[in-house]
Amino acid sequence: MVANELSKQVMDLPVEDRLDLARQLVESVVTPDSAADKVTEGIRRIEDVATGRVAGLTEEEFRAVIK
Repeated sequence: MVANELSKQVMDLPVEDRLDLARQLVESVVTPDSAADKVTEGIRRIEDVATGRVAGLTEEEFRAVIK
């Protein structure tokens, strides 16, 4: 119940604040040092798409790539 209420409040934050919070949350649960660099890179890529620095793939483009 608390997480649901908190999620609603967080969604009202500006995009950059939500991305920063998401980064902090993911980093807080990643324990193996070997995965830390990969998680950091994944978060950076998500931020690139979310902020428009990089255009994401359409579903059709994605499906074509994974075939």
